[in-house]
Amino acid sequence: MPVYVVNSKPETVPEPTKALIARDITQIHCNVTGAPAKFVHVFFFENGPIPPLGEQSAMVYGQIRSGRTDAQKAQICSDMQASVCKHAALDPSEVQVFTTDTPASWVMEGGDVLPEPGEEDAWLAAHEAKVASAPSA
Repeated sequence: MPVYVVNSKPETVPEPTKALIARDITQIHCNVTGAPAKFVHVFFFENGPIPPLGEQSAMVYGQIRSGRTDAQKAQICSDMQASVCKHAALDPSEVQVFTTDTPASWVMEGGDVLPEPGEEDAWLAAHEAKVASAPSA
C-alpha cells in the first residue's frame, strides 16, 4: 500500500517511460507523505478496466492509506499528473489522477497489517525483526 494503477490508451505511455513514471510516482508519494518507498506499488495497463479511461488518454488511480490531508492528496495528484504529462508528452487535459482512502487496518504488507500514517518507523523495525528471526526455508 499504496497501490497506483496507470491505465492508458494503447501506445500512449511508451514502454521506456513506464520506469520513469513509476520512479516519479514512488518519489512523489514518499516525499509528500513520508511513507517508505517499499510500501509503494505501481502497475501499468493499456485499456484496463480500472480506472475506466473514457475520453482521457491516461488515468492514474491511487489507493492510499486514510489519514492524508486534502493538501497532501492534491499535491500527489498534481505532481503525478505532471510526471505522466512530461514522460508521455501529453497535455494535462488528457491525464486524470485521483486517489481513494483505505484504512491501514484493511491492508497487509509482508504478512503484517500496515501501520497508521506516521507510525511507519516502529512498524518497519518490528517487521524487520520478525523477518530476521523467522526460520529459513
